[in-house]
Amino acid sequence: MRVVFAGTPAPAVPSLRALLDSGRHEVAAVVTRPDAPAGRGRKVLRSPVGALADEHGIEVLTPRRAGDEDFLARLTELAPDACPVVAYGALLPERALAIPRHGWINLHFSLLPAWRGAAPVQAAIRAGDEITGASTFRLVRELDAGPVFGTVTERIDATDTAGALLDRLAVSGAALLVSTLDGLASGEVGAVEQPADGVSYAPKLSVEDARADFTQPALGVDRHIRSVTPEPGAWARFRDQRLKLGPVTVAEGEASPAQGELVLERRRVLVGTATAPVVLGEVQAHGKKRMAATDWARGTRIEQGERLT
Repeated sequence: MRVVFAGTPAPAVPSLRALLDSGRHEVAAVVTRPDAPAGRGRKVLRSPVGALADEHGIEVLTPRRAGDEDFLARLTELAPDACPVVAYGALLPERALAIPRHGWINLHFSLLPAWRGAAPVQAAIRAGDEITGASTFRLVRELDAGPVFGTVTERIDATDTAGALLDRLAVSGAALLVSTLDGLASGEVGAVEQPADGVSYAPKLSVEDARADFTQPALGVDRHIRSVTPEPGAWARFRDQRLKLGPVTVAEGEASPAQGELVLERRRVLVGTATAPVVLGEVQAHGKKRMAATDWARGTRIEQGERLT
């Protein structure tokens, strides 16, 4: 099958690599977001998907908008049978959706219709889901509402961060995407409309959304912090400055100090919540490197009654 692959960030790379390694599909071109400044030096960099395409000598298209006339004309010239898409990062207009014969086949990191939207992995962890997965479906105008071709499931471990879970889903999802394209090519795979029940949404998270709330129960604090690790990254305020937080552990069965209150012990730093305390892991103060919470607390000389807010 002749395909044009669309994707941008690192979680999309396993899917493009799987397509290239399969030998069963011709990747005629790759569509990715335009090169953008990144890192402290703000150096302009190719997206991870674009960089992999460059390594394989594949044409890379970087339209500023997917409705640009030049892009639509080139996509029409390429005449793809299907356009697999993984975390491309831009809305596709009707004119683009209509070009490939089999449509745009999206790999989404949830078991649709659960957690439609930009942050499904984060939402699943925050909600305390025990099972999640990935789905392939045909893109339609409504957000993540198209008919589903196939799914894979993945258990959410009690210590999973969004980054660790997404890494696993990116690999298992890549295999699902290739098998979906295989089935479309052979005519053995069909799409099934999503049920009307069970729809939930996972909107994009902001930095403010990642702020830890120690008025919540300990389990909720733990899930929330893991759900925003590594991006956007959990944080709280301490002495009017932002303190970045790594994953915590729940000190089950222990009495909690006041909500947000810090308690330095010999080998751990506790923070009070609405139920049990949580034990801080690594933290990063403004302008400092990441370090163990105990080292930070001793160096900072936290005083009795001080809190994270």
